[in-house]
Order: sequence, then structure tokens, then C-alpha cells
Amino acid sequence: MKLSQGKSLLDDPALNKSTAFTREERNQFSLRGLLPYKVTDINTQQKRVLGNLRRKNSDIEKYIFLNSLLERNQRLFYRTMIDHIDEIMPLVYTPTVGEACKQFAHIYRNPQGFYITPDDRGEIASIFSNWHETDIRIIVVTDGERILGLGDLGANGMGISIGKTALYVACAGIHPAQCLPVMLDVGTNNQPLREDLLYLGYPYSRLSGEAYLSLVDEFVQAIQTKFPNALIQFEDFQSQHAFELLDRYRTQVRCFNDDIQGTAAVTLAGIYSSCRITHKRFADLKVMLLGTGSAASGIAELMVSAFCTAGLSEELARSRIWLVDRQGLVVSSREHFKPRIQPFAHEHAPASFVEAIESIQPDILIGATGVAGTFSEMIIRKMAHFNEHPVIIALSNPTSHTECTAEQAYRWTDGRAIFASGSPFPIFRLGEKLFKPAQGNNAYIFPGVGLGVIASRARLVTDSMFLAAAKALANMVLPEEIEVGAIYPSLNRVRTVSHAIAVAVCRIAQQEGLAENSLPENLAEYIRAMMYEPNY
Repeated sequence: MKLSQGKSLLDDPALNKSTAFTREERNQFSLRGLLPYKVTDINTQQKRVLGNLRRKNSDIEKYIFLNSLLERNQRLFYRTMIDHIDEIMPLVYTPTVGEACKQFAHIYRNPQGFYITPDDRGEIASIFSNWHETDIRIIVVTDGERILGLGDLGANGMGISIGKTALYVACAGIHPAQCLPVMLDVGTNNQPLREDLLYLGYPYSRLSGEAYLSLVDEFVQAIQTKFPNALIQFEDFQSQHAFELLDRYRTQVRCFNDDIQGTAAVTLAGIYSSCRITHKRFADLKVMLLGTGSAASGIAELMVSAFCTAGLSEELARSRIWLVDRQGLVVSSREHFKPRIQPFAHEHAPASFVEAIESIQPDILIGATGVAGTFSEMIIRKMAHFNEHPVIIALSNPTSHTECTAEQAYRWTDGRAIFASGSPFPIFRLGEKLFKPAQGNNAYIFPGVGLGVIASRARLVTDSMFLAAAKALANMVLPEEIEVGAIYPSLNRVRTVSHAIAVAVCRIAQQEGLAENSLPENLAEYIRAMMYEPNY
């Protein structure tokens, strides 16, 4: 195979080193005259990238700049992201990716990822041959119907799949060539979007029913044919479809839903860690969830497994978990339930959210509503009345949709809250004390799970793997982090976290007889050697 030469080499983002090509390489690859004289290393190039990035006036401009860098020089993009993860990740993913998805068609530059529409029915496996890589291990797919808390964004949801694959690379060292973002573009019911002249998606109402499911079936089967080693991550599907698709495929192919299982695991990890601050026994906790969608249901179900592991019966475990929706506390006297929340409808008098807090006095309050401000001052103060250190986890993102801000949680509890959120908040000072809000970001979980599945070639992805991932993440929180109220480790250690989770997932795959790879005794070193390091 002929190696790229000259301008074609500089145009290949996977191979391009730009000004880092040495004198010898410039001779060898016909690059003389195509680059400025000075040879610079990747660290110097990073300084130029960061200088240009920090001069941008808005986060969406920074997103566009970073995306452009990814399209030019893959290794420099990932090296910069890894070395400056605290600064770059909020620009590549939440909260900025929400605005990027809303504007996706308007800021579109070069194609990234793979698009499937109803016009491709019967030919999906065939058109996958158009993708330039064959050894795909990670596929992140969305249908764009429930993008973050923003709703139906149609084909603009591709920004989510692109962002999540970038996190697989940066946070867990999956090679970029092994990652494939997919947009299952089945239309949109967002009429203004369809009428937008610049919108790039399938310009019809969404498929539904059997037409929708049969297309997803064909997509999943095509993956088994063309990319048999791939793990499928379902992302930002509407709640009903999220559970329906997970239940449909989870016992057949290696797949998971990050909104259900990833969110549940990262939340559980934070709850485990909070016990080191509150000094409460995990098995004694009472948990209240505001919301009954895919995230809340997933958290409730994984919490049951965690409580059972801690020695509780399943009945007692369920009794520790209470759900609240728009109608108030979910109780057994109601007539209609979503099937997933039926087991959590307990015998109790009907109650408003405030009344439920007063009656049940939960130790943990979790928000998964997508609605800003639902944790009011009254709610937070009620939690602080019953708990010396109330644990407040506001998961909804982007930041504009969070149930309460970090400042509100700290101010309304006189600094006693243990707070975490789905999107980042800045450091906050209250009196003489500085608070660094924890971010319960799924990036702590899904990249490591993916790495573990790849390393073991697990045939399926099980809930016990997410339970193990949650425990591994909680164990990575350092004593000095616990001391300042953090329930998640510093984000700059996310690759170390992903490595630990991958080891834990591999062990579960072995125990459950799902590992298709023969794994060595030195599992930690084996996985570490697999992790991609973007250097020249």
C-alpha cells in the first residue's frame, strides 16, 4: 500500500503532524516547501492551540475551533484534550455540545461519522462498506429524539455521537480509528427544524412503530455482519425507545444505553463516596429521585442491585427508593404507571414534592428531570433540616437545565451540602470556604466500560459490570478529595479511572463466562498497553 505523500499526507488528520515533521520526514514524504522552516514538537504546537483557543470569545467558537483541529491533526487534538481535560472536555462535550447540536447544521464543515436514513432500508450492511475503517470496536448511535434536555434535534444530534466518541479516545485510550459515531436519522417532529433551509437531516416526520423498530433491527444486524467486534452504545433516545431497544438487544449483542446504565453507575458511585463524608451506612440510606424517565428508572434499578449486594432483600431494597414526578410522590394508589416504576410505587398517602421530603426524610436527593430550578430553595432547605450533610445530585444537563446550581445548593444549606451535577459549575466561595462542585459526568463510567468490553471481548454487557464500575469509581476518590467534600475524583485522573473500571469489567466478564478473549494474569498491564497515547 502506497504511503501518503506531500499535500495528501498533510490533509490526512490521522497522519498529519504539520510543523512537527522532521527534516528527514520532509525529504522522505515530499513535504519540502509545503511547511514553514522551523520544526516544532507537539508540546510547542499545544501552546499555539491553547493560545488561539483562549482568544475565542464564546464557547461555541471554541467548539468550532477544536472540531477544526480534530479534522486537521487528530493526534494534536487528543494530546491537547488529554493534557488539559478540565478545560477542553466542557467544550467538546457538556455543556457546550448542547449549543453545538442546536446549531449543528449551521456550523457544519466536514463530514464526521455515519448517517443512516429510511432511504437506506435493505442496504445498511452494504453502505457500511463506505466507511474507511474496518476494525470498529465502539459505535455511539443516537436517533436525535432526546438530545440532553433539549428535546428532538433530529440529525443535529450527530454532535452527541461525535462528542462521545471523542471521550472514548481521550478518557479511555480507545484508538480513534476504532470509534464510529452514527446518526440514525429517522426524521424529526421538530417542525421549525424541518423548515430551516440549512437543516441537513431527513426532512420528514419521525418513523414510529414497526417501521422504526425494523430499521433499528437492520442497523443492529448490519453491525454484527460488518463490525462483529463492535460495542453499541445507545445515546439520547427518548425514554420509551431507550428501554425498548435496550431490552430488545441486551441479551443478543454487546450493547448498553448510557443514559440508563452509565448515568445509574456514576450516580451510584457518588452515593458510595458520599457515605465517606456523612458516615452513614450505605445499606441504611433512603434515596429520593425527582423524575421517572430513563435516567431515574436506571438509577433506581441499579440502586436495588447495590442494596442487595449490601445485604438487603430485594423488597427492602426497593422500599428505600422513592420517586417523584409532576403529580407528586409515586404511590401505589395511583391508577397508571410507567411499567419500569411500578415496583417503586409504595404504599403511602399522596404527597407533593415538599410533603414527600418532610414525610420520608431522604438522605439523598437526585434530580433527573431536564427542568431547571425544580430543586427550589424550600426543597434544599428541607433536605438540610433533616440532614447534617444533605446529598444533592442535580443530573440534568446542559447547565441551563440543571435542577439547581452549585451556588444555590451551598448557599441554601450554609455550605453543608454535598453537591454534584451533570454539567460543570465553577468554584464557589461562601465566607472563608471554597467549594469545588463535583461533576457526576458519565465520562467517568462509559469509556472504562467500553475499554473493558473491548479488552475482554465480552459477548454481552451486564448490569453487574456497571455495578463493578460504580464501585471502582468510588474507590478512586482520594482521602484528600473526600476531605474537601468531593464525591468524584479529579477529572484529570479520568484515564486512570477508566483503566481501573476496565480491569473491573474484565473480571466480571470472566466470572460470568462472557469473555471471548483469553485474559492474562497481569490484567492491569495488559489493559494499560492497549490504551492509545496520541504522540508523534
